[in-house]
Amino acid sequence: MNFLNIVFAFLLTLFAGLSTGIGSILAFFTKKTNTRFLSISLGFSAGVMLYVSFVEILLKSRRAFSEALGEVLGAWVTVISFFGGIFLIAIIDKLVPKFENPHEIRKIEEIANFKDKKLLRMGLFSAFAITIHNFPEGLATFAGALKNPTVGISIAIAIAIHNIPEGITVSIPIYYATGNKKKAFLYSFLSGLAEPIGALIGFLILLPFFNEIIFGILFAMVAGIMIFISLDELLPTAREYGEPHLAIYGLILGMIVMAVSLNLFL
Repeated sequence: MNFLNIVFAFLLTLFAGLSTGIGSILAFFTKKTNTRFLSISLGFSAGVMLYVSFVEILLKSRRAFSEALGEVLGAWVTVISFFGGIFLIAIIDKLVPKFENPHEIRKIEEIANFKDKKLLRMGLFSAFAITIHNFPEGLATFAGALKNPTVGISIAIAIAIHNIPEGITVSIPIYYATGNKKKAFLYSFLSGLAEPIGALIGFLILLPFFNEIIFGILFAMVAGIMIFISLDELLPTAREYGEPHLAIYGLILGMIVMAVSLNLFL
């Protein structure tokens, strides 16, 4: 395992996590959510995640398991790990109350109409919820980049796009409740740090055991996590905030970009 690859994977994860800060900054310069752009962007992110999960990550996982465990057993362990990733992120999502759940993304103008106390509570709990969600997302980005830098870059961009509106969800309620942009940005920024921290903790725990089986488990679970996020969060939100076809156009564009980028680095 190359040290430079590890550093590169960590930097990609850092970029993906800190994009919550980008959302925070953007929110301060606009009074209204650009729903068309948000719809296309979230659809694009979903397209990238779905394509890379089914076409690249899941196949690499099965290949790793097949080499280590044989074709039949490897196929079964791939399936179990894949659905294990789905159940993991679903449980995390279920444990976070709906009101504070960052997957319930709101418009800037809607958030601004809440009362101050409710706003502050909403912002703080959203920061906490995003922190919880970002741990497995960070590990997903890191594992993808560690195995294949091209895949890692694609995952990092998709996660970054999906983190921008989450940054808005944290910063805007805190800003309108306190009038303090620095505090709003700080909480948004810190919630994003959970992504590289989650990657680092996961890596340090798994480092002594890294082999084809561990990579297979990680990759299959990463595929499951990203597919759940795409279907449960990104696509429904994209369709809700824009014209229905815009989300699908963004989805297809994301798949095309992902397909072309993977083929360019064959």
